[in-house]
Amino acid sequence: MPVGDAVSSVTTFIWAFTLVYTLTLFAYILTSWLRLPYSPTLNRIQRFLYDVCEPYLRLFRRILPSFGGLDLSPMVALIVLWIVSGFVIRLIDNYA
Repeated sequence: MPVGDAVSSVTTFIWAFTLVYTLTLFAYILTSWLRLPYSPTLNRIQRFLYDVCEPYLRLFRRILPSFGGLDLSPMVALIVLWIVSGFVIRLIDNYA
């Protein structure tokens, strides 16, 4: 049963990664909407969120048309993230 344990660990990791990245994207979206007071700590957090989330969101901003001030890339990025992670988890479960 070591293969079953490895598959379970990999699917748990993929699910946890998807959840953490989703929460990170939500935090990035919220901090982009709010005007926070200047603080070195808050600035570091915002910079971290930008560095982690912006490359993934930029993929969708290149593809999606512009809707004026409305940015749909975070919503599409979250949907794609969950669909791909669900597909990979099902693929791994079926393989094992």
